[in-house]
Amino acid sequence: MTAIRQDAWSDEDDLILAEVTLRHIREGSTQLTAFEEVGEKIGRTAAACGFRWNSFVRKKYEAAIQIAKSQRQKRNQQKKHSSFAAVSNNTAVLDHTHMEHVKSNDTFVEESISIDAVIRFLRQWKGTYQEMSRHIRHLEKELSEKQDELDRLRGENDVLNKQVNEVETDYRVVNDDYKALIQIMDRARKLAFLVEEEDENKPRFKMDANGNLERIE
Repeated sequence: MTAIRQDAWSDEDDLILAEVTLRHIREGSTQLTAFEEVGEKIGRTAAACGFRWNSFVRKKYEAAIQIAKSQRQKRNQQKKHSSFAAVSNNTAVLDHTHMEHVKSNDTFVEESISIDAVIRFLRQWKGTYQEMSRHIRHLEKELSEKQDELDRLRGENDVLNKQVNEVETDYRVVNDDYKALIQIMDRARKLAFLVEEEDENKPRFKMDANGNLERIE
């Protein structure tokens, strides 16, 4: 059993899908049959191939599709002419009963083909729906994860803003303390200068040999 791939479509996968589908269009086959053949070749479901064709690849091959349809129409016309000639040549040897039998068989085949096509169509869209559902669930999961990550980043941002505010407050306090300290040091320096000046202006005395104090100029 072919493994079902879940990886992204490559250019080679798209090319195989386009070539096989265009061939089936030229030959008058159904696209469902083409998608099944492509799925067997590249390991994907027919539904996935159909979804890829309708959503992406088809747009790139519009001109080729029209050419393939034109070739299919010419082929069908040639078949009709050939069938008409064959029927004309064999009309004499076919009786009425045989013709009715052939008509009933043709009707049965057409009905069988129609039912088979409907079943394939329903299976295809069932697979497409399942694939789209998986894709939606995957996107919802990613969205939930992104939302959780966004909430986490918002929480971290709030914490960082709080820390920044605290640092700014601490900075203002330290800056104010620093300014106050500078003012105190400046006052102390001025006071020290005044004291030195007063000491210099005070008269100085010394004792002479007789024990008397005399002023030093």
